[in-house]
Amino acid sequence: MMQRGRATAAARACWPAALLTACLLLRPCGCKTANALKPNILLIMADDLGIGDLGCYGNRTLRTPHIDRLAEEGVRLTQHLAAAPLCTPSRAAFLTGRHAFRSGMDASDGYRALQWNGGSGGLPQNETTFARILQQEGYATGLIGKWHQGVNCATRGDHCHHPLRHGFDDFYGMPFTLVNDCQPGRPPEVDAALRARLGQYTQWAAWGVLTAAAGRACGLLSVPRRAVLGAAGLLLLFFASWFASFGFVRRWNCVLMRNHEVTEQPMRLETATGLLLEEAVSYVERNKHRPFLLFVSLLHVHIPLVSTGAFAGRSRHGPYGDNVEEMDWLVGKLLHALEERGLKNKTFTYFTSDHGGHLEARDEALGQLGGWNGIYRGGKGMAGWEGGIRVPGIFRWPGVLPAGRVVSEPTSLMDVFPTVVQLGGGEVPRDRCVR
Repeated sequence: MMQRGRATAAARACWPAALLTACLLLRPCGCKTANALKPNILLIMADDLGIGDLGCYGNRTLRTPHIDRLAEEGVRLTQHLAAAPLCTPSRAAFLTGRHAFRSGMDASDGYRALQWNGGSGGLPQNETTFARILQQEGYATGLIGKWHQGVNCATRGDHCHHPLRHGFDDFYGMPFTLVNDCQPGRPPEVDAALRARLGQYTQWAAWGVLTAAAGRACGLLSVPRRAVLGAAGLLLLFFASWFASFGFVRRWNCVLMRNHEVTEQPMRLETATGLLLEEAVSYVERNKHRPFLLFVSLLHVHIPLVSTGAFAGRSRHGPYGDNVEEMDWLVGKLLHALEERGLKNKTFTYFTSDHGGHLEARDEALGQLGGWNGIYRGGKGMAGWEGGIRVPGIFRWPGVLPAGRVVSEPTSLMDVFPTVVQLGGGEVPRDRCVR
């Protein structure tokens, strides 16, 4: 009892600071009034977007009119921070309102983000997401797009880390994340250094076996035939052991799922944007007469930056700029879907990125493939610099949030958890602390 009391007291000491964010944003109407309305909740998260890539944050060369309009009609946060400079830990913190190290979704070694769909590990089932709480409050809960919080535990089909195990009623998208391997012709990305070493070792071993076989055939080496065949067999087993995974990264990692079923393997990036948009609009249509939570986790603007024909070559900043402008168009389509159904004033809309832009993403032919983090130094994966954790933060709820307001108080992606939970009529967990 004493330990439980201490945990409850610790939780109460931690949550008020986050809840204060909700009250701050919801003035002048007040948290209590807003809570009684139980709005629809649309959360849009970009992938690897730099805070300096948007017009409303000072960019004058990329066209982002729809996101800029969202900021004009709502509240723009200028000191908004991700909990980590990488996808997996940042998204875990966003979903749970807790630092990723508390759920085991952070690491200090070279593998700081999940690398394989088939790997064992992911967001623990005992973690509470905002989706689970709102699901209990009667909300329809959907996730469309990227998950990157793991899929399985012990077996291929147990799906213990799947979105449907974490409070989402519907899931359509990538259980993993985009990587260069998803696009044929692009240089490898997943374990690229290890893959290169294994390929080199295989080549050396193959030259050794061929040399022994040739020497034996020419009478230059006295090597038993069985020894040569045995070495060749071992070489074949070694090659198969690593190529079975690394040779088919696109097939294993780059898939689309609908709930528990794989619908496209490997996925085609050229059609993915249209499929995700169609699914998001359909979700809004299906649930327009009940409160819903829709988390649209965009694949933009993560490499390999595949843009549809209408946007390819359109921007002043190559493939990355094209992808940013296509992302803005997609956001505009989502906002239009709300307006077309009379849901604009009934929906609490939020836009952000999971962390800062990927400064080190470059290509000799295509140039810079990562974002711009404005005045902040560093970027994705660089925990010591602000560029890796500074992200855009935009809220809109017409009639409740004042249009055009700018909030300069420090806020975090983790503050979204208590905010949406409160808006949905739920209560934040009292048995844990976020800090």
